[in-house]
Amino acid sequence: MAVGAPPSKPRAAAPDTANKRAEALRGLLARYDYEYYVLDAPSVPDAEYDRLFRELQDLERAHPSLQVASSPTQRVGGAVSGAFAAVRHPVPMLSLNNAFDDDEVLAFDRRVRERLAEEGLPAAKLRYSAELKYDGVAISLRYERGLLAQAATRGDGTTGEDVTANIRTVRAIPLRLIGTSPAVLEARGEVLMYRRDFERLNERQRAAGEREFVNPRNAAAGSLRQLDPAITAARPLRFFAYGVGEVAGVDLPETHSGLLDWLARAGLPVGPERTVADDPPGLLAFYRRMQSLRPTLAYDIDGVVYKVDRRDWHDPIGYVARAPRFAMAHKFPAEEALTELLDIEVQVGRTGKLTPVARLRPVFVGGVTVTNATLHNEDEIARKDLLIGDTVVVRRAGDVIPEVVRALPERRHEPPRRRRFAMPRACPVCGSAVAREEGEADWRCVGGLYCAAQRKQALLHFAQRRAMDIEGLGEKLVDQLVDAGLVRTPADLYRLDVPTLAGLERMGEKSAANLVAAIDRSRSTGFARFLFALGIRHVGEEVARVLAQRYRDTEALMREDWAALADEKAAVQKENARRRARGEALEPVPLEGIGPEIVASLQRFFAEPHNRQVIAALREAGVEFVRETARVGDALAGRTFVVTGTLPTLSREQAHELIRRHGGNVATSVSRKTDFVVAGEAAGSKLERARELDIAVIDEDSLRRMAGP
Repeated sequence: MAVGAPPSKPRAAAPDTANKRAEALRGLLARYDYEYYVLDAPSVPDAEYDRLFRELQDLERAHPSLQVASSPTQRVGGAVSGAFAAVRHPVPMLSLNNAFDDDEVLAFDRRVRERLAEEGLPAAKLRYSAELKYDGVAISLRYERGLLAQAATRGDGTTGEDVTANIRTVRAIPLRLIGTSPAVLEARGEVLMYRRDFERLNERQRAAGEREFVNPRNAAAGSLRQLDPAITAARPLRFFAYGVGEVAGVDLPETHSGLLDWLARAGLPVGPERTVADDPPGLLAFYRRMQSLRPTLAYDIDGVVYKVDRRDWHDPIGYVARAPRFAMAHKFPAEEALTELLDIEVQVGRTGKLTPVARLRPVFVGGVTVTNATLHNEDEIARKDLLIGDTVVVRRAGDVIPEVVRALPERRHEPPRRRRFAMPRACPVCGSAVAREEGEADWRCVGGLYCAAQRKQALLHFAQRRAMDIEGLGEKLVDQLVDAGLVRTPADLYRLDVPTLAGLERMGEKSAANLVAAIDRSRSTGFARFLFALGIRHVGEEVARVLAQRYRDTEALMREDWAALADEKAAVQKENARRRARGEALEPVPLEGIGPEIVASLQRFFAEPHNRQVIAALREAGVEFVRETARVGDALAGRTFVVTGTLPTLSREQAHELIRRHGGNVATSVSRKTDFVVAGEAAGSKLERARELDIAVIDEDSLRRMAGP
């Protein structure tokens, strides 16, 4: 694939496969959004995020039933920090869709012209404004009667963080507009740091023995989110305006290029590198000129932005859920350099994934010195034919995290000696077995309950409400317990006492007593909850419920003869095929929906001695299983429900819990096996599918009446 080229579109997946992949992608993107916008500590390159985002978009387009309101494709991304007051944007701060090659720019232009034709607007008069895509932090500046009244970060696009006190210290931002004083003017733009200022800041950080910043964007973000404005004032921040939000009491220019000129006259900094073009060739000429000038600019950019110049055409052209149709960001290719692959080490992630990491001879690429790079997995190393000691091409993909692109085998005649990498067959952290599922590229440590690398994640999963429901055991407390060596496995939770907990930071006597009581309550739980809490790969809540219906405890589960069970299932399925042909009632299929992949995961988990030891310790600590029964005689037993849209009082999760509590089954897609579709406001394709199949559609009130008191 050429550098900077977009990933090829995936083939259409089967609905079940697509649903699983979409769920996985939504989880990944939500985590990456949190790391990027809240923690200021991104773990993947922008290019990888873009690839996953585009894959999810393709899946949702191919399978409309997968579209959900919580999908990252339906919103901008990012959560509000608890350190600052929340600010709701009167006009949402949208992000931009990305282009990675010339063809996507041509397609953007074609879509714009088609929309103009549909709206009866003269496409022959279409012009575009082109400007730089700054690598900083998006900010909205609210001026009232010409005075700076409030500044807010983008946040999730609808609600941001109030950083007014910090923004007032940025000398590049005027406290009063020049020559104009509209009732309201929200100026949107980017706070950034010049490269030379960034280097000086890091020099001061080193001299003071403090942590250095990774890049100018990281420094700008960290500076804006300081609780002490005096610290922000000491940081050399800049600002470039690129648009407006809410406006009242002033007539603005009709074009975007004219708006930028107007903002500059009002005293707001506007980037000098911009132009107006009549067509895609003009846009691409600006893109290539800026790409060549990129190393000489005083600040970092990661592409250019194209916008339809006529501002009154923006609304007719319209928006998608998270981005305008009248604008697009054209991203630059990643930067590359040569260096030596000194070694390959293996890191174990919080979910047990083993990731090989390249240790590199330090090389300056993409504006920073790189010493490590991701190698993704064992197959990727083999595909790229990488040998330890090779000269390799390193790309700083997305201007964030570097990766090894390829080796230069023609240089292998030079010393030093080279050797091939082999993935370890035991976890380098805890010594547990590692496994690789058929069809997957990644190896994983199976010692989830024991492995130190997975410890915090395992504890948080174990304690969550839908698992062991230990209220009060949050992320910060788990960090303290693990870092202090007080908890190594979930079984250690049941040895905690009030004096020990009360001695921790932000834990008083009452909070400690409440947590000990919550832990004690969790000793009596349903077997399905316990199974889910163990964090076994592929064993979610539904699978755990199915298993708990057949097995009373882990001992019974571990004694199962899976080969015999597979034969039994095959025999029942064969008999049911005959019964179906004769129109007779079907026999229940043992562990229906649990296939070889889940069985293999269960076998691997329970075959690991460390996991069995932790389970034994939990049972010794008094964890016991109570029979989970539905109320009011299982009023919904044997019926399958699909919930779609927004219900008046119940969240999607609460509706599912109500159905299950009364014996019903919950499905995520509508099929002929569905008995009822519970539809709320803005129900989409699932409601249409229900009508096509003549399936009963009910509302929340009807569901409650069916369930009973």
